[in-house]
Amino acid sequence: MEIRQLRYFVTVAETRHFGQAAERLHMAQSPLSQAIRQLEAQVGATLFNRTTRRVDLTPAGEAFLRDAVRILDSVEAARERVQRIGDGHSGLLRVGCTGLAAYKQLPQLARIAARELPGLILRYVPDLLTPAQEEALAEDRIDLAVLRPPLRRAGLTSRPVARERLTLAVPAGHRLAGDEPVGLYELRDEDFVVYGARDSVVDAAVTQACLGAGFLPRRAHEVAETSVMLTLVAAGLGVALLPESALALRVDGVRYVPLADGAHGSAHGTVGAHGADGAPGAPHVDLALAWRADEVNPALARLVEVLEANGFVPPEPPAAPFAGRVPAHPGEAR
Repeated sequence: MEIRQLRYFVTVAETRHFGQAAERLHMAQSPLSQAIRQLEAQVGATLFNRTTRRVDLTPAGEAFLRDAVRILDSVEAARERVQRIGDGHSGLLRVGCTGLAAYKQLPQLARIAARELPGLILRYVPDLLTPAQEEALAEDRIDLAVLRPPLRRAGLTSRPVARERLTLAVPAGHRLAGDEPVGLYELRDEDFVVYGARDSVVDAAVTQACLGAGFLPRRAHEVAETSVMLTLVAAGLGVALLPESALALRVDGVRYVPLADGAHGSAHGTVGAHGADGAPGAPHVDLALAWRADEVNPALARLVEVLEANGFVPPEPPAAPFAGRVPAHPGEAR
């Protein structure tokens, strides 16, 4: 039994006329009649009572019609599901993210995906530092990563998402716990609570910013999680520099203080690159989306497309004309 035979049968049952059914099916009446006879032979029952004036369903035909309609509906639903998966509107994506991104960028991503791609299922794997996310991508344990560049592993590609300034977290009773921006050089005698994980991008940015201000931060306590970091700050055990997305975390006993820009932020001039607002010397860390360079999942391509359309990901700049530069190594940071 073939799907086309079921369609022929249902069309004849709906029109109660072989000529009209053949016209709707864009075929001649003779092969349609022959196909129905073959179907009746296959099911072992007469499905239609035929007269010169009309065609009626037999009791067996009535029962068979219900099943035929259900089968055709299921086939159509399966076709639509496959098509939606093929064009990226459905499917499953495993998304890894850094701890702080879960408080700001991840909710934005989730809202856009739910609105634009309601058939897409996102499964989140939070609290992964960048090296762990790169490893998870390479081992096919996640499909998309929200991490902090630069990428260190070959075979991955990325798109920038945001540039976050560093902010200062101090105990509520600290001498710097005011509303005025703090220069980095003012922290030279402070104990620091820092991320202790090897290859932490934030930790490297903090160290570089402090070196630019003329001192090496005194690493009094090393932690693995932001929540522990803020707990130690609240206890008066040190200060911390961390991305501004941490402002979403309110912890009793912790005050957030902005860092000053440019020459006001350092006794030795500017620190780092330009900030997101163009201010010179604003120490910062970047955030990016990353995935396997050879990824073929259409759902991932579609998600990146809608994230770009909704402003979550900046438009990809056009490729620069070749100027004789040796192509970058696949693992070179973008």
